[in-house]
Amino acid sequence: MTASAKPQRRPKNSMRFLPLLDIAALLVWGILLLKFWLTGKIAILLHPDYVWLAYSAGFFLVGLAIVKLVQLVQANRSKKQVQKPIALQHFSLFPPGWGSALLLTVGLFGLQFTPQPFSSQAALDRGVTDTLTMTRSQPQAFRGTSQPEKRSLVEWIRTLNIYPEPDAYTGQKVNLSGFAIHPPEMAQSHLAIARFVITCCAADAYPVGLPVKLPQGDRSAYPPDKWFQVEGVMATETLNGKRQLVIQATSLKEIPEPASPYDY
Repeated sequence: MTASAKPQRRPKNSMRFLPLLDIAALLVWGILLLKFWLTGKIAILLHPDYVWLAYSAGFFLVGLAIVKLVQLVQANRSKKQVQKPIALQHFSLFPPGWGSALLLTVGLFGLQFTPQPFSSQAALDRGVTDTLTMTRSQPQAFRGTSQPEKRSLVEWIRTLNIYPEPDAYTGQKVNLSGFAIHPPEMAQSHLAIARFVITCCAADAYPVGLPVKLPQGDRSAYPPDKWFQVEGVMATETLNGKRQLVIQATSLKEIPEPASPYDY
């Protein structure tokens, strides 16, 4: 007598949905990247040099999800059992489907989330500085503009990196923009004007800034996180026992937050 062949076990219902879970994760992340690109919010997350990588990845993920979905539909219609090649064993941190479920959950949360620039509190937490340290992006050569009033905040910081003596800039005109910070160690007559600098993405952003001596002597009229166009002249003061360059402001005008709030 010949032994009867054992009937093949049908896959569990939960296993049937694993391909759909993978496809959904790919599709959501592709849409997320394209959404940030089309809305301009990608400028808050990435350096401009890498934006093309983000939206290219978005198009690729959406296209891959569509291809996988078409293949799945065709396989279900044909109802053919396709033998999978033997794959090399590997270790997985999560059970089957958990990784895709986690990616899908994070992607869905990202679709509901609107990126926001770093706040003044984040700048205080990270430490506002008037120098670019050796562990951060440094230009191989820097040529400052001949007119001081045309220098941006970061150009002033780079100029100070080259020659940090504050007296060398006393009396030079200033016309720059940034967001206001109220450092607790500064008197009420002073605030800091700052910007975040990124080299790759928001994760490596660091704040740079300069002290501003206010014309009215009361910073309560200039709330933190608001953006201002600052005009004035450079002066040297001793703040917290340190001689440093200070902007003697003659005018602070509130301006809209720029679409790309970082400097590079």
